[in-house]
Amino acid sequence: METEHRFEEIPFLTPLKFGTGTIETITCLNVRVRVENRRGKWADGIGQVLLSVIWAFPSQAISLEKRDHVLRQLGEEYGPHLSRVLQDEYIHPLYTYHTQQELLYELEAKITAVHSLPEPVPHLAGLMCSSPWDAAIHDAFGKVNEVSTWAAYGPEFTSMDLSGVLGDDFSGQWLSNYLRYPPAASLPVFHLVGGADHLTAHEEGVSRLRESSGIPGTLQEWIRQDGVYCLKVKLTGTDLDWDVERTADVGKVAKETLDELGRKDYFLSVDSNEMHESPDVVVEYLLRLKEKAPEAYARLLYVEQPTARDLTAQRFDMREVAKLKPVVVDESVTSLEQLDLARELGWSGIALKTCKGQTASLLYIAKAAAAGFNYTVQDLTNPGYALIHSAMLAAHSQPLMGFEYNSRQYLPDYACGLDVEFPELFKVKDGRIAVPKRDGLTGLGYSG
Repeated sequence: METEHRFEEIPFLTPLKFGTGTIETITCLNVRVRVENRRGKWADGIGQVLLSVIWAFPSQAISLEKRDHVLRQLGEEYGPHLSRVLQDEYIHPLYTYHTQQELLYELEAKITAVHSLPEPVPHLAGLMCSSPWDAAIHDAFGKVNEVSTWAAYGPEFTSMDLSGVLGDDFSGQWLSNYLRYPPAASLPVFHLVGGADHLTAHEEGVSRLRESSGIPGTLQEWIRQDGVYCLKVKLTGTDLDWDVERTADVGKVAKETLDELGRKDYFLSVDSNEMHESPDVVVEYLLRLKEKAPEAYARLLYVEQPTARDLTAQRFDMREVAKLKPVVVDESVTSLEQLDLARELGWSGIALKTCKGQTASLLYIAKAAAAGFNYTVQDLTNPGYALIHSAMLAAHSQPLMGFEYNSRQYLPDYACGLDVEFPELFKVKDGRIAVPKRDGLTGLGYSG
């Protein structure tokens, strides 16, 4: 396996504010791998991720610049590191899971020591840095075998069933048993309502983004332009008055604006990025929302990762929250074992993110589906190749209501030229995107 990579520094059109900070500029890691199959044929695969430092590596002790440098190094070294281990080995990418995890732990420890960091590189950050390499291997596997990778997770392409990775309970089961064929023809889009986003043009200090950039400056304008009806609302988690008011206001604007368009349905999710102190505070938020804005409460599909990410340290019991609304774990799960722990602690589902790995996401789908556990497909402001990857994951699985797509809000000009080739995916209409259907599409679904 051969590897290459490059970094880009990309400015956000507008700042993205969430629980642990605000993103104004971000590093993008683009990778390419070249693989060979048993027939001696070679092909390239592509992967891409935004290195969201404040999401994956929050720290008060290490500067943002230092953390960004560390994650760049981790992303740069991981690909060649994995290549050396897999060199001259023919293996289906799905069965590299344990190898990748072991290598990643080693590299995280090494980089922590080399830089004498006061705290270790989080495994979530390691997964994010390794994820484009993992995606590229899956992409290359499909391309070298001239098939859609999504169609290559069954017994036709591997003799090893899921028991080799997930244990005896999955004997005789292949990943293809848990995916959707054919994929969904279209997907609802979750639109992100950031903490600093304006809802209507009547707000004081409202940004006139449309005049300068051509994109809407308020939620109301976004709904009118794209017809979005699934909204992900960022909460503080520390100011319940503001959070309840904000959720109610978003619901009110969504209802009134969609009524103008002759649409009745809208759906909400909320995310405090771990800032709620305990499940009790989440319950209080939900009960107060139900009292103040019963319709917004009724439209709330789930609560995403409201409490701190370390499940082992906190061991919060989420059952009381889950009695009111499904509660979905995100940052807390970085391994198959932690997914099992989340289920034990009463979480209702898991947020899948391609930035945590294609292989892991697929295995989580199998475990979740087998256990009747919900899952969603979330975003890391995925642009270009990463956007298509995330959309195809959602289209080939059965997540709870569509997938998140917010790069059109914060990185509208960074599509890697793929918006020309796949306009139906990059253009939102009536709150949905169409899933690309092209004869001859191989790999994860994008060209290159």
